[in-house]
Amino acid sequence: AAMPGLLLGDEAPNFEAETTQGRIRFHDFLGDSWGILFSHPRDFTPVCTTELGRAAKLAPEFSKRNVKMIALSIDSVQDHLSWSKVRGMGRPLPRKRRCSRAEQMQQGSLTNIFCPALTLFPFAQVFVFGPDKKLKLSILYPATTGRNFDEILRVVDSLQLTAYKKVATPVDWKPGDSVMVVPTLPDDEAKKLFPKGVFTKDLPSGKKYLRYTPQP
Repeated sequence: AAMPGLLLGDEAPNFEAETTQGRIRFHDFLGDSWGILFSHPRDFTPVCTTELGRAAKLAPEFSKRNVKMIALSIDSVQDHLSWSKVRGMGRPLPRKRRCSRAEQMQQGSLTNIFCPALTLFPFAQVFVFGPDKKLKLSILYPATTGRNFDEILRVVDSLQLTAYKKVATPVDWKPGDSVMVVPTLPDDEAKKLFPKGVFTKDLPSGKKYLRYTPQP
């Protein structure tokens, strides 16, 4: 049976590929950073072109969060170089590398690992990896719907916060909002761990399991 691609918690394949900034090995490229891999159906697609431009503008925001960006499409490195200079995108993307063809994967192809249905259904995917090289989040978009980079930054903020603190982020959370204490943390430990205070929301059932604290 065909592999479904990467699943949450899977380690990123340590592929080698030619890119617009030379040959890389993925784990070395990530180093101790977080990483985001964007898949693109092809170069010069209009929706993806707007996404690359947005990524370039937001490069300082990703850098502040210790996130490296890399993008994958099935076209050649020369096409990627031309695409990065297309009108409206400005200068080539900092720290954003376009991987070359899928045959450069060590085991199988990049396309099969990251985007197994890429050749059948044009779509775009976002993969977020932690410093441990494991997949933390994946979002799948149809090729006709551009990715929301405000949301991508938001989920990176949530992933980084919840990776290091014993909290979760509730619905529609934004940086600076209150967060939720994880259910596995006893009340007495929560009070010690969160000196700003822990409060619960009243529910019709009377249960006190929705515990909140100001963002640590």
